Amino acid sequence: MHHSWISGIGSAHPKGIVTNEELAKKIAQHGAETNDQWIRERTGICERRISSLKEDERNSSLGLRASLEAMEMANIQPQDIDLILYATCSPDTLVPSTACWLQKKLGALQAGALDLNAACSGFVYGLHLADQMIKTGAHKTILVIGGEVLSPYLNWGDRTSSILFGDGAGAAVVQRTHSDQSSRLFSTHVGSDGNLWDLFYIPAGGSNQEVTPEVYERQEHKMKMKGREIFKVACNTLATYAKKAIESNEFSVEDVDWIVPHQANLRIIENVAKKLNVPMDKVIVNVDRFGNTSAATVPTAFAEAVKTGKIKRGDLVLFDVFGAGLTYGSALLRW
Repeated sequence: MHHSWISGIGSAHPKGIVTNEELAKKIAQHGAETNDQWIRERTGICERRISSLKEDERNSSLGLRASLEAMEMANIQPQDIDLILYATCSPDTLVPSTACWLQKKLGALQAGALDLNAACSGFVYGLHLADQMIKTGAHKTILVIGGEVLSPYLNWGDRTSSILFGDGAGAAVVQRTHSDQSSRLFSTHVGSDGNLWDLFYIPAGGSNQEVTPEVYERQEHKMKMKGREIFKVACNTLATYAKKAIESNEFSVEDVDWIVPHQANLRIIENVAKKLNVPMDKVIVNVDRFGNTSAATVPTAFAEAVKTGKIKRGDLVLFDVFGAGLTYGSALLRW
């Protein structure tokens, strides 16, 4: 059987930094109130990056920058890529896919390309698919991206959701390797519960409901979230899927060098670390500076930790995610 490994990783964010103070002013313009202290205490977020929505900061453009970084680390060229898997719930366009926009920008003429939507779990879902495709022998080199430009979907009059999100993209080159190579992806695990759809959703914009002037006025093309309910489900699910990845590979929690969780909220991350009995100094956190970038959180946090030398080759790393759907997932790898 073939095995896979992550040979390169990269990340990209918009230039525009929006602090809590600046965000509070924007929210006030839409009839709600918040402040820096309120946001920090509930989320741990201090600032986030927001796209200008210009050509160089579109979703696929951020994905391009992240991909080029990952490809340079992996020492591959566009023609080496067999397949592009683009995890996003905020595509450049519904048709064509953001993966196809990226394929065009990269010039990866030999690659198939498709989007997948598992919301914040998307990158791990992408790793799951890439790993299976490599194991079957169907592909040798797959580019997996988690990218989001969520700011156009935020209801700035809703302080419970608009304070959480930012824009960005992360990319990984996943390649075939031998079973005796120490750096490898051990396993991936995914799950879902569609019964919890209403904890986080966008009512309009799909084929169920077009965005008419009346729908636009009611802000039904924007995110709706039940924060307290998500908090409870997220904490339990993240702990469960972390244990599933560790135990299925006959490791212990103590064996894991680093946990890279979905960066939804610092309080959720701290709660999960406590449930797993893991010290926070073994948990990678960047939500304070970038907010929740959905499918981009894990690859961008991982890429930053690798680039700064925090995570080193040979370290055992756990990815742990949840997202709208609801969707869940985890992956264990030796970097």
